[in-house]
Amino acid sequence: MTFAEKQEQYAKLLVKLGVNIQPEQELVVRCAAEAAPFARLVAKAAYEAGAKEVIVHFRDEILTRLRYENAPMEVFEHVPAWEAESMNYYAARGAAFLSIVSDDPEAMKGVDHAKMAARTVSADEAFRPYYTRMDKNELQWCVAAVPSPAWAKKVFPEKSEEDAVASLWKAIFQTVRVGENAGEKWQEHGRALAERSRMLNEKQFKKLHYQNSLGTDFIVGLAQNHIWAGGADQTSGGVTFFANMPTEEIFTMPDCEQAEGVLKSALPLSHLGSLIQNFTLVFHEGKVVEYHAEQGEETLKMILDTDEGSKRLGEVALVPYDSPISQSKILFLQTLFDENASCHFALGQCYPNNMQGGELLSKEELREKGGNYAMNHVDFMVGTSDLRITGIDAEGNETPIFVNGTWVTD
Repeated sequence: MTFAEKQEQYAKLLVKLGVNIQPEQELVVRCAAEAAPFARLVAKAAYEAGAKEVIVHFRDEILTRLRYENAPMEVFEHVPAWEAESMNYYAARGAAFLSIVSDDPEAMKGVDHAKMAARTVSADEAFRPYYTRMDKNELQWCVAAVPSPAWAKKVFPEKSEEDAVASLWKAIFQTVRVGENAGEKWQEHGRALAERSRMLNEKQFKKLHYQNSLGTDFIVGLAQNHIWAGGADQTSGGVTFFANMPTEEIFTMPDCEQAEGVLKSALPLSHLGSLIQNFTLVFHEGKVVEYHAEQGEETLKMILDTDEGSKRLGEVALVPYDSPISQSKILFLQTLFDENASCHFALGQCYPNNMQGGELLSKEELREKGGNYAMNHVDFMVGTSDLRITGIDAEGNETPIFVNGTWVTD
């Protein structure tokens, strides 16, 4: 396949499998301005698949940084009604949403964290109707990526800009299974992840115990009647979709009141244009009570201080250390990829669908059952080649799940 053919196939995969656009459905695409050529391929594929309309929202990192550096605080404390409606309006109409990331991992390094925190709070309030529908899988959504020169140079600093971009395209194509029989490969992959989920759902472990040589020694409780999920998701209307492309994880809901011990990061975390590296989180009674980072500690503090729920866990995800992305030995510095190379947790908001009947519960009811509510959902990676995860059932019986970083059944 030529490069152009691979791009076209990738766009079609995102439309047909990622968001699985339905006839007469609207599609909202968010991407960087420099990704416009790929956005056009997505729009073409969507219209060919029967989309009613494709709406594209462009963003630009340089303009965003200029705004943070020069606009007063009040700009970030309020989201205009028109901006909120640009997402909420289409969510209420049942649109599908595709987010294409290509951010420079350090685009916002040195930016005033108070302004960024204010924007996080105001955006959560303004876009809450959209977020709620997305969290409950009332609509199809997908996160994918295309290279940008700035991001590519961070991943491949030893290469020229042109070669770095080409190398990142090649890596992305591999992770999303572009090539011969791509659709069939994705369906097979989805079935394999679903089978892993089924096996763990049968166990209904009460707790998981994590240990590795980095210093992680951590026990997390799982919510009662939790559901492990992986591969394709399904909307409340029965439409299947892949929320992340690529994806190698199966995930569930922790009990946000039950987390004890130390978690050590295994990979850097890129958050809002800043890198957090070599960090430690100490939990007691479900809450982060101590933290430090060799780089980016101020950004880590901003995440944790956003609200009470951001100090607690909203997701537990299992990914074998020998996953295809991990085997590539490429540090993408982008959570979409790095979280699929490593077991991870998420600080903040849970996914209600990870609990039986969770999507029908109010925020307060979900919280009473151990589900976390927060403005954030920030994934961070803890998986290593020697990670051991032990499942503990209600009777205290222990069952090895991961040994040496991968499934014990492999």
